[in-house]
Amino acid sequence: MNTQTVIVTSPAVGPNSTSVICPSCRHSIMTNVRTESTTRTHVIAILLCVFLCWPCVCLPYCMDTCKNANHYCPNCGSFIGTYQK
Repeated sequence: MNTQTVIVTSPAVGPNSTSVICPSCRHSIMTNVRTESTTRTHVIAILLCVFLCWPCVCLPYCMDTCKNANHYCPNCGSFIGTYQK
């Protein structure tokens, strides 16, 4: 009996939309990027609060550089990968 093993690797993604072939639907697509706050985002906000920079506490939540960029397929909606800054 002949068996095949298929290994699907996550494509390399960056902070911006990336051209890839979706591992789920096999279409050539430009990824949709959604940024998401992480623990690092919350820690930066807490540090700003601790050091009495009250007006700046919301900045980590407004800046994409303090968040992860999650990439999704616009065709099937499957998760492609995450870019951590």
